[in-house]
Amino acid sequence: MIAVLDVSAAVELVLQRSQALKIGEKVLQADWVIAPTLYIAETSNVFWKYQKLTDYPLDACEKSIEHAIGIPDDFLNEVDLYREAFSLGCALNHSVYDMLYLVLARRNNAVLLTLDKKLKAVASKSGVNTF
Repeated sequence: MIAVLDVSAAVELVLQRSQALKIGEKVLQADWVIAPTLYIAETSNVFWKYQKLTDYPLDACEKSIEHAIGIPDDFLNEVDLYREAFSLGCALNHSVYDMLYLVLARRNNAVLLTLDKKLKAVASKSGVNTF
């Protein structure tokens, strides 16, 4: 199985929240875990928000970012994805950011690991399996 990991699922796993065990199982079952390179900036931004809004310690944020970035086996460049993601985003009225993950999953016949309910709904309409 190939898995595309989005940031919502990665943060859940890194912070050991309620869905962490299930996500961790899927990651371990996968033969290949991938994400667009956007994942790195999104992950960093999430922990920037945690640090600013919840006073999460800076060093804990940095360790969490490193942990999250270490989960995927490979990162794929958006240069190969953006046209299809843009077109799909326009057609489905959904952000191109999310469509990058969806396109990556669709192209690789992968399961999309996400906790984003709107993205799950769009993925389902597009024939992409999600967790």
